[in-house]
Amino acid sequence: MPNPDVVSLLEMVDQAFDKRAWHGTNLKGSLRGITAKQAAWRPGKGRHNIWELVVHAAYWKYTVRRKLRGEKRGSFELDGSNWFVRPAPGAADEKAWKRDMALLFATHRSLREAVAGLKSADLGKRPPATRVDVRGLVVGIAAHDLYHTGQIQIIKRLMVKS
Repeated sequence: MPNPDVVSLLEMVDQAFDKRAWHGTNLKGSLRGITAKQAAWRPGKGRHNIWELVVHAAYWKYTVRRKLRGEKRGSFELDGSNWFVRPAPGAADEKAWKRDMALLFATHRSLREAVAGLKSADLGKRPPATRVDVRGLVVGIAAHDLYHTGQIQIIKRLMVKS
């Protein structure tokens, strides 16, 4: 029988990323139909674009998964951490955009697998070098998706007005 605590956490993660929810658009939905050109558009100097938000979300999904599984740092697919300049110089094409979108989806799948493997006893534990417990990490990564979903929705509206 599935653990009800873990089932609830998975519902949060799923609704924030790709499942239907009462709150409206989720992260995957906010990216539907976005082209590389749109993803690279900046709302202002020094502001992040949609593409950077996508890779940032992938990085933090990786980070939470790594903490849940006790994995070592430094295994993210891209060099760097947190914010990645996108598009990379000379790579503002659909192929590069699709590659970074695939990174987000793959990282989400691996995060979801890590959450699905949790036990009730794990939820109150605090992973090393982490300020919150496992439950807080999982709730936080769902909130992180929704936070950046809102930013993406705003950027899309600003694009139309410019």
